[in-house]
This record gives sequence, structure tokens and C-alpha cells, in this order.
Amino acid sequence: MPSTAAKNLLVLISDEHRRDAMGCMGHPIVKTPNLDALAARGTVFERAYTPSPMCVPTRAALATGRYVHQTGHWDSATPYAGSPDGWMHQLRAAGRHVASIGKLHFRSGEDDNGFSEEILPMHVVGGVGWAIGLLRKDPPPYDSAAELAQDVGPGDSSYTAYDLDITSAAEAWLAAPERKQQPWAAFVSLVSPHYPLTAPKEYYDLYDPAQMDLPIAYSPKDRPDHPELRNVARFFDYDAHFDEAKLRQAKAAYYGLTSFMDACMGRVLSALENSGQSQETLVLYISDHGDMMGDLGFWTKQVMYEASAGVPMILAGPGVPSGKRCRTAASLLDLAPTALEAMQVAPAPDQVPNQAPLPGHSLRTLAQQQDDPQRTALSEYHDGGSTTGTFMLRWDRWKYVYYVGYRPQLFDLDADPQERHDRALEDSEEVAAALAEGERRLRAVCDPEAIDAQCFADQAAKIEALGGREACLNAYVFNHTPTPSEQADLS
Repeated sequence: MPSTAAKNLLVLISDEHRRDAMGCMGHPIVKTPNLDALAARGTVFERAYTPSPMCVPTRAALATGRYVHQTGHWDSATPYAGSPDGWMHQLRAAGRHVASIGKLHFRSGEDDNGFSEEILPMHVVGGVGWAIGLLRKDPPPYDSAAELAQDVGPGDSSYTAYDLDITSAAEAWLAAPERKQQPWAAFVSLVSPHYPLTAPKEYYDLYDPAQMDLPIAYSPKDRPDHPELRNVARFFDYDAHFDEAKLRQAKAAYYGLTSFMDACMGRVLSALENSGQSQETLVLYISDHGDMMGDLGFWTKQVMYEASAGVPMILAGPGVPSGKRCRTAASLLDLAPTALEAMQVAPAPDQVPNQAPLPGHSLRTLAQQQDDPQRTALSEYHDGGSTTGTFMLRWDRWKYVYYVGYRPQLFDLDADPQERHDRALEDSEEVAAALAEGERRLRAVCDPEAIDAQCFADQAAKIEALGGREACLNAYVFNHTPTPSEQADLS
């Protein structure tokens, strides 16, 4: 266990930033100088994953440090409401001042979410969220998907304006004299590079659409042939609204938003440095999930491919090796034990009856140890567009994807990093052994069939509580959550 305590904790989180879209991950186009500098003085986790490739369930898992199936925050209409207690509650109870600045995507600021203060919080719309995603049996058409291609290009958006406000608020918060009076933790959460794919012109102009890299396996003949993936693609039919010109503009805008986000993060890190607290503050950069950006015919998230389920993760500060690349599988669930360990706060008694302690581990510990190829990361999806529960396991070179009621997928990520070849279709002893090992690892964590049944039962009850199918169809239909000022206009 690292012996160097961190007085403070600064969590920097973006939204929808795919793991490979950073200079420090070897991307040939994307410009992220501030994140690259953070990586140079810290440890990059090259195999980090989201607990769920969707915002709301992941935000609940980030807070609690528990799998989605452990707490029942299945979907975008079941947001975190302050229970079970999260790492924020535990740090606050131990005397740390814990602040949130920016997007949370919890139910409401009226709940006790564990923070000492919430500055410019974004919560789900109306305390309900995205109810249409609950309709997984006989799902309706999702007409809002067309917005993704409509809002592409240079310009300002409510999201970029919101991110600038968050950045300024974080700078002011870090500079305040009271920061030096007691240990603190801050959760600074931007929205970029989440769509709308409208990037401020100075950042959009960094990228020539004609020079953009085209998506992997974008041709329809190269796309995966799996029944559940067809269900997801049919619901989120983003690709139907793109031609090649629009696709190239979308790539330039996504990269522009990534560079814009990087600049905002750079301002926050400079404010930390200028406050004189950098050497005693543990800094963690993460995103809640990635974005497919057309790869394999998919846009945004919802699937278990690396661009969607993989996340960037950089840790720097006291007790963290500098310039290191860690290939142990990591998870956003590791944030909770990292926060408690680094700030020397003993874990509270288990908040979820009949369950084991937190499944994650301190990232400082993982960074100091040798790579462990046998550590498993798990992600799951039970939200809109899906007709069944999906579970992904990553260990060593293997990725195993289990679909309840459908055949699995299997990828050898060392030999096939672009996930073009589903080895589950092969008949060999090696594949049979890997498939068996994947299922063994999954069932060591949970019973996927029982979890799927519980999820559908909970969602049926939620649909009824909201007023039935028609109420879900007509309430809060949107493609991205409105900012706090936009939500105020709706109310």
C-alpha cells in the first residue's frame, strides 16, 4: 500500500471521451497537451473501463463504487439519489470538504448526494431522466437520433458555454483561501466532448475534415452480425443520418471538442498549481464512457466495443509513479477505494445488505504494483435500445461479451485491437477455453439471467410508477440532457 497520503483529491471528469483520443495514447490527430502533461507526471491506465456505457448508470456506480447490478441503477431513468452512501459521504463524514462542480446526472440537488456543496450541478430532467429508454420490450422509434448529425460543425453550444462556466467556477474555488484551511476533495465534471458535435471555431479549425481518419469497419458489409447489436443499431439509428461529408465534419467537431475540453482541464490544473496545492493533491482524470464515432457502424455509446466501454484514466500526485503505463485492467469503480485510501479514510460499514465490500481497488496501489493480467474488469448495459442484459468481461488479452439469451462474442485484443474478428464464431480448443473462462469469471461476480430478470421487473415497476408506456413516450424525450439553465426554462 502506498505510504504517501494525499491531503486533497481532485477528480477531473469529462463526458464521452474515448480512451484512444489523446496524444498520450498515441493518437495521430487529436491534440490534448494538458492531459498529455498530466500523463507524463503520473500513471496512464491503458485498460480502463466504464461500469456501463451510459451516463446515468455509470454516474451512480462512480458514486457508490458498486456494480450497476448491485444497486439497481439500471438505466437513464433510475438516477442516483444519495443511497447507498458513496465515497463523497464517507470523506465528508471524516472531515473533508467535498465539492461538486458541474455535471452530476443524479436525481436532484435536493437529495443528500454526499457533497458539502454542489456548484452549477446538472441533474437529470425533472428528477426522472430519459424514460423512453425503459421501453425495452417492443421499443418505439427513437426519432431524436437524427439530432446527432444535424448539430455538426463549428460554433458555440449550451454545453460549451456550460463547460466554460464550470471551468471558471473551479478556478475560483481552488483559488479561495479556505482551500488551505482543511483537506478537500473536488469533483470537477465537464460535459465535452459529449454531443452536440458543435465545437468552438478556434478548436474546430484545428482539424481539417478532409484529413480526418475514417471510422473502423464503417462499410455495412464489415459491420458485426449479431442479433442484439442489430437491435441497438435499429433503435439508435444515428448512422442513417450521416453521409461522408457530414461524417468528416463530425470527426473534426469531436476532436475539436476534445481539445476544447483539454484546454478547460488545463485551466483547472493551472489553478491548482497557482494555489500552491499541486504537490499535496492527488489528481485523477477520467471520462464516464467513450464514443464509437462511427466505428463498426455505431455512434455514441451503448455497446461493449473498446471505443464505447473503454475510458481514459490518468492518475498523478502523491504516491503515484510518474511516466508509467499500467496494463492491469482498471475500472471507474476503483475511484471510491482510491479516494478513501489516498485520503486515509477507513471504509464505512457496508451500506448494501448481504453484499461483499467494494469490488474496486486503489488505483495508487495498482499503479505501484506489477501489471496483473488476470484482474477482471466488468461492464454491463440494461438501457434503451437493448432487449436483453449485456455483460462484458476483460482480462489479459481477452474480451468476452455475454448477451442473455443470445450467443456471446469473444475478441483477442492483442491480436485484433480493432475488434474486427469475433472469435466466438470459431471452433477451436483455444476459443472454447476462453469462452468457458469468460463465463466462469462472469458467474463468479453475478448470475446474469437472474440479474436480467430483476432488471426487467424493476423497469416494469418504474414504467407503471411513471404512468405507463404512453407517459414514458411523451415525457422528456431528448437526445442530450439540457443544461441547468435550459432545465430552468423547461420548468
